[in-house]
Amino acid sequence: MENADGNIRKSLLSGLFWVLLANLIVKPFWLLVVEMGVQNRVGAEMYGFYFDIFSISYIFNILLDLGITNFNTRNIAQHPALISKHLSGMLSIKVMLLALYAVVTFSTGALLGYDSSQFRLLGWLTLNQFLSSLILYLRSNFEGLLLFKWDSLLSILDRLLMIAICGLMLWAPQLTLGGRQFTIFHFVYAQTAAYAATALTALAVLVRRTGLRRLRWDRPFTVAILKQSLPFALLVLLMASYNRLDPVMLKRLSADGMGDFNAGIYAGAFRLLDALTMIVYLVSVPLLPIFSKLTKEAGTKSDATREVGSIAQMMFSLVMVFAIAAACALSACGGELMELFYDDNTAEYAAVFRMLIFCIIPISATYVFGTLLTAAGRLRQLNLFAALSLALNLGVNALCIPRWGAVGSAWAAIAAQSFMAVAEIAAAIKIFRLKPSPSYILKLVLFTLIIIGCTMCTPHLLWWAKLAATTAVAIATALILKLLNLKEIIKAITD
Repeated sequence: MENADGNIRKSLLSGLFWVLLANLIVKPFWLLVVEMGVQNRVGAEMYGFYFDIFSISYIFNILLDLGITNFNTRNIAQHPALISKHLSGMLSIKVMLLALYAVVTFSTGALLGYDSSQFRLLGWLTLNQFLSSLILYLRSNFEGLLLFKWDSLLSILDRLLMIAICGLMLWAPQLTLGGRQFTIFHFVYAQTAAYAATALTALAVLVRRTGLRRLRWDRPFTVAILKQSLPFALLVLLMASYNRLDPVMLKRLSADGMGDFNAGIYAGAFRLLDALTMIVYLVSVPLLPIFSKLTKEAGTKSDATREVGSIAQMMFSLVMVFAIAAACALSACGGELMELFYDDNTAEYAAVFRMLIFCIIPISATYVFGTLLTAAGRLRQLNLFAALSLALNLGVNALCIPRWGAVGSAWAAIAAQSFMAVAEIAAAIKIFRLKPSPSYILKLVLFTLIIIGCTMCTPHLLWWAKLAATTAVAIATALILKLLNLKEIIKAITD
């Protein structure tokens, strides 16, 4: 069992390394250069117009998936031989769900009183959400088979293409737009082209590996898959709602007609948090199939149960070191960063960002313990936690937005994310009988205090010097306290 445990850890750490490496090279550039370039070019109000409609399309995109992707990752990890049998039927289901999703999103747009310009944008975003959902499903097959290098490549291909297309339109408009002004619709068109190319690439590789010849509609298969995946679907819908409803509520509850402006400010402050969240999300990519394998064995093998706890603590330590250091350092540098990234309204961006960035801490915990509970099939508990988090988010937003605008939404986000994280940690400790030692808890507390002290003692440093100092202190402290095992990480990557 010891050798098997070593192989599992090696597979997890190696997969995490390749996924992180690929995404750290590409996605920060996309978010912090290209997307910010788009917002600066079109302005906060127009970007708020886009972000509001994007949030509606994002919330309902669970209808394009209904939990199939998470179910498929878990199922293929536990039963790899099923991939050839399931691929054709799953693709047929995805096409069917596109029609359902389009009806719901356009009906919602009609209820919200969208005009022709808003419906036009919603139409393109509907197509983009379908293509994005298709890519995630196709990638779930590579994840389930533990083919993390292929998954890493596909995870950045769409962004690489978007960077190339948007970059040319932003900085070479004479060549690409014939001198016309760049608009938010050009941004959306670039996404469509990149998503389509990535989906075709992923599908071509899977077809070659599985020998798929044609799509096959199988009613009993469809009913069986949807029945098993619906709890996953409800969870994703609830989590998407409390993660993405803030700009929708800002648009409708802000005082003095400031809805689009406040939504745009929130979107700008949210962008860096979104970039960090993507990094932490990547931890859950190899974790889900690994936890799925281990939790399947945990009922009959005590060693597997111990390994679940060991890996959960290892990954929790990794993400907490990153999240605590990032939240403290970036909040301290909030004003300088917003001045660096945006041309106007930097004080408003900074006020929201300094608070909102602390969401990365509970979000990071959620990606570890939420993934563990998902792999164990504990969907009922997760759905209850998500529903309560959504109710908390809506309540705090309703109370705070009329008075404090986007800052009020930041408070709502912190409240909802923190509740979800605490609930998941408590459930995982109870279900898997995890026993974090007092010394481990003391180390986390000590690490946090040291990082806070570091950021407070460097108020006069430039923002990049603050970040460098905090990063150095965080790594050194984590190694000294043995929150990170550098030898194990290096061995897994280099063996």
